Amino acid sequence: MRSRFKSRRAVVTGSARGIGLSITRRLLEEGATVAMVDIDADALAEATRVLNSAGFTDFIHCECDVADRRSVETLSTKVERQIGSVDILINNAAILDSTAIDALATSTLEEVWRVNFTGAVNCIQAFLAQLSQSHTARIVNIASINGLRGTSNSVAYNSAKAALINLTRSLAVDLSPRGILVNAVAPGFIETRMSRLPDGTSEYDTEWFRDVFIKHRRIPLGRVGRPEDVAGPVAFLCSDDAQYIAGHVLIVDGGVTATF
Repeated sequence: MRSRFKSRRAVVTGSARGIGLSITRRLLEEGATVAMVDIDADALAEATRVLNSAGFTDFIHCECDVADRRSVETLSTKVERQIGSVDILINNAAILDSTAIDALATSTLEEVWRVNFTGAVNCIQAFLAQLSQSHTARIVNIASINGLRGTSNSVAYNSAKAALINLTRSLAVDLSPRGILVNAVAPGFIETRMSRLPDGTSEYDTEWFRDVFIKHRRIPLGRVGRPEDVAGPVAFLCSDDAQYIAGHVLIVDGGVTATF
C-alpha cells in the first residue's frame, strides 16, 4: 500500500457510490483522511459499512446538499473541526438529465446547474480558506466528455459539464499563484448508476451500444470503464507527480474522443 497522501485530508462530494466512492477508497488506500460527502444518508451509511468491512477507518461521512450554500458552509466547518484543514477537494457530486430541449423545464435546467456547476463553486468557495493553508492543495473537478461534445437530449447536463471545464481553467489562472492547483477529469462511458435506464438495465448492455462502441470499437479499448479507472487519474492529479499541472482536463474515456 502506497502512502503518498499520508497526513493529507480530502473532501470528496458525491462519494456514497460509483466514481466518488472509488475515489474515496483510492485516497484512503494511499494514506489520506477523507470526508465522504453525499446528500443520500442511507447510501452514505452503506458506503461506510462497505469501507469499514474492508478495514478502512480513517474517514468521516457527512450528509450535505452541495447545491445549498448554507449546507456547504456547515460542511466546511464540520470537516475542519473533525479532521482538520483540507488539502484536497474533489467535486464529484452530479445529477443526470436526458430531457429534450422542447420539453426542458426551467426548473429542471436550474436544478441540474445548481448541483453540477454551482455545487462545485459552493464547495470551492467554502473550502478555499482551508486549501490556501495547504502546501499541497489540489482541486479536481469531475467533468465529462459530454462537456466537450454535443449529444442528444442532454442540454442541461452537457452545458453544466462544459461550464465546469471552463471553471477549472479559469480557477487555475486565479488560484495557481496561491499554490492551489485546479484540474479536471472528464470520464467517458463509466458503469455507474447514471448508466441505468428507467427499467433498471444498463445503457451499455443495449444492442446498439454493444454494436457501435464495443464490436466496432468506437471505444478503442473495447470495454466500458469502471469507477476505479477514474479514481487512479484523480489520485495522480492530487499527487506530487502532478505539481506542474494546472488547468488541465484529463480525458478518461478508453479512447472514445480519439475517434471523433
